[in-house]
Amino acid sequence: MQKTAGIHHITAMVNDAQRNIDFYAGVLGLRLVKKTINFDRPEVYHLYFGNDSGQPGTVITFFPWPKQSKGRIGTGQVGVTSYIIPVGSMRFWEKRLKKFGIKFFSFERFGEKYLALQDPDGLEIELVERKEGPVNHWSFGDIQPDTAIKGFGGATLISAKPNQTADVLETILGLECLGQEEGFLRFKSEATLGNIIDIKLTPSVRGLMGAGTVHHIAWRAKDEEEHLQWRTILQEKGYYPTEILDRNYFKALYFHEKGGILFEIATDSPGFAVDEPMNELGQKLMLPSWFESKREELEDTLPSVEVRVLEGDK
Repeated sequence: MQKTAGIHHITAMVNDAQRNIDFYAGVLGLRLVKKTINFDRPEVYHLYFGNDSGQPGTVITFFPWPKQSKGRIGTGQVGVTSYIIPVGSMRFWEKRLKKFGIKFFSFERFGEKYLALQDPDGLEIELVERKEGPVNHWSFGDIQPDTAIKGFGGATLISAKPNQTADVLETILGLECLGQEEGFLRFKSEATLGNIIDIKLTPSVRGLMGAGTVHHIAWRAKDEEEHLQWRTILQEKGYYPTEILDRNYFKALYFHEKGGILFEIATDSPGFAVDEPMNELGQKLMLPSWFESKREELEDTLPSVEVRVLEGDK
């Protein structure tokens, strides 16, 4: 059976680009690995944050658009994005969140301790200590590799039809079911990052797309050949995947699973160093070739943004 290694990336909707950068780069210490545009709406940024190299399983991406209305987290969405922090760093993160005035609370699930918090747009985030995953060598502020976020721990899915979503994870994507606890069904993939998926089994309100919600979750395909095979599998199983789209840094296809969540399958290659050196990732606006003729117009339209060290780290 063909299996996905785990999460490739997660994409969410927010209102303000600079506020988004200040939180994910300035507070959480993720690296801005790509500053580009929404290929379908070029007047809107597409910002990518990940580990030092932006490897699959670490990258969260955003469409920051001031005009969009506030969304509501609920069925048909990813409800929570979790990140792995190194073992022994929980106290560091508690102190850091307090320093920046970010409210959080602790809880346990499946024998693990989590810190739960929200980003400035209301997206739900969790931090969990695990030994799994490579060290993130990106440093920012007082965050060093021994405390830096490694990448995704996983995600919690809020499905309108939890059992059918579970079936997709297990019988199509190839994740292993680990069991059920306190209203959550847990699955695991083979990767060391982005490998734990919980499905919320208790009823939720209907999700409304908008700022503060996840737009889609993407699963990994190791190469273009496997990507084509995924499309064939989905068609044979009665889903309706899109055509394969070139997103410059990966190839993508999309489909809605029966619980209403938009799933993407994305190739691991070519990655974010395809159009700029690894040591310069995220420093300038990168455009696909078909938008280069409009660079001056786009740079005038898009707001000026920067990665900056926040006051608490100075």
